[in-house]
Amino acid sequence: MSDEPGGSLGPEKETPGGSDLPGVAAFAVMGTTIASCVAVGVLLGLWADDELHSAPAGLLIGIVLGTVAAVVSVVKQVRRFL
Repeated sequence: MSDEPGGSLGPEKETPGGSDLPGVAAFAVMGTTIASCVAVGVLLGLWADDELHSAPAGLLIGIVLGTVAAVVSVVKQVRRFL
């Protein structure tokens, strides 16, 4: 390792005050995953209610299925970091 300015610190040293951007990005991905899964479930539930005239059963089923899909997806994302 050299003492020159601009030299690489290498993987063994962390810079003080380093960025936590990868951690923040992981949480942002999880948040958008949850929001999109639940939103798709709600939209499909509303569509089913409109087509089948079964309000609010389709909406409730859509919310439950969207929540289940969100939990499964977030668990898969978290397992990558464990």
